[in-house]
Amino acid sequence: MEGLKKLEQVQRTIHVLQSIGIIDPSKTNDDSERFLANFTLLLVQHCGELDISAKCQLIVEHMAEISTAYLTGALQCISGEGENQIESSVSLHCYHKEDLAPVQSISDEMAMVGLDAMLRASSTLEDFCRSYFMFHKMDGNQPQSIFRHLPMLSFTESYIYQLDSLNEKLLQLPTGEVTVLDRDDDEDERSPSATSVRMLRHDPFRPLVILFEHHGLLTERIKEEFRCGEEYWALERKLCCALMSDNEISIEDAIRAVHLKSFDYRVLNLLLYHMRGEKVNELHMEFLSLSELLVEVSDDLKCRRFDYEDDILNNNFNILRMFVKYYGASAAPAMLAKFITEAEEKYDQLLKELGPELSLKCQKRCEEATKEGGKTSGPPLGTWHVPVVVEDEAKYRTEFSTSSKDVHMMDIR
Repeated sequence: MEGLKKLEQVQRTIHVLQSIGIIDPSKTNDDSERFLANFTLLLVQHCGELDISAKCQLIVEHMAEISTAYLTGALQCISGEGENQIESSVSLHCYHKEDLAPVQSISDEMAMVGLDAMLRASSTLEDFCRSYFMFHKMDGNQPQSIFRHLPMLSFTESYIYQLDSLNEKLLQLPTGEVTVLDRDDDEDERSPSATSVRMLRHDPFRPLVILFEHHGLLTERIKEEFRCGEEYWALERKLCCALMSDNEISIEDAIRAVHLKSFDYRVLNLLLYHMRGEKVNELHMEFLSLSELLVEVSDDLKCRRFDYEDDILNNNFNILRMFVKYYGASAAPAMLAKFITEAEEKYDQLLKELGPELSLKCQKRCEEATKEGGKTSGPPLGTWHVPVVVEDEAKYRTEFSTSSKDVHMMDIR
């Protein structure tokens, strides 16, 4: 039984290392993957007062002294019973008796991010600095203001993006498989998709919570936003699977999801409040939540950059997709316009409550964002435009796939 638990632990670690880009299955074999997984598990084992950084430093310092001849000699000196004995000896040497504790998977112990997640997070971090720092009386254009808090903000956003990427990959699976995986059964527990679902369903933010606790940054408000993130991903899977299966959806679920979607901005903002020792300003939080909602809807309606069409092809959450499914292609634009108008009215009301100086800065930032989005004429804050809706998504995907193949064949010729 113990052997099976260890095997499962190694397999889980391999999947985690693959998900963050450390292991590339196309470039490694099974033995290499097992070695890296076992090495990682050794690093996260409790060893007296040594933390991960100290262990890594020890490895760097002594790696040059470790050779094949050295290991062979050490093995013979320790025992003649083979490689299993040296593993046991290393473990016993590392632990004091009172420190012994069950080894947990790296995904349960330590928050890690990959380069791809950091690259994806960079645009969000830039926007956060330029749009939110003003609410903390900070200058988003001053390097010292940014870099003082950048490590924790960047790591947090990258970790969230990493989890979001896992959820997006699940949406590419056959609909039935995602539906089965979101249930509580244990079918096909060792598949990569099952591993991703477990990470998303069973306290996915735990490593980040542990990190925040260690640095004295965890608050109940931040924990609540983490729960909102989990709820958003669950709703995204539920709604997008329903669309792919041509099943009915709840418009309440769709509206709840679009309100939850920017939870990462709220985590970053709450984190910045805490790092600066400031009390959370509830008026600012309410205003920014409305701003986040309008930005999310605006992004979903983009046709210049094909966000709406891409979301159909990739089966991602998009509020226009949801309105078309629930209200029908003819009524959806009007119903969405009503939803936007109500949000804008509340936004304008809260904008006035911010005070003249902060209100002016917000409007200036909106004008900058509008121009950067490609709007060069018309009202300074831009205008709403609903793209031509797609009534039959399955047909659209089929036609797109066929046209892409035709273009590919022409390129070959």
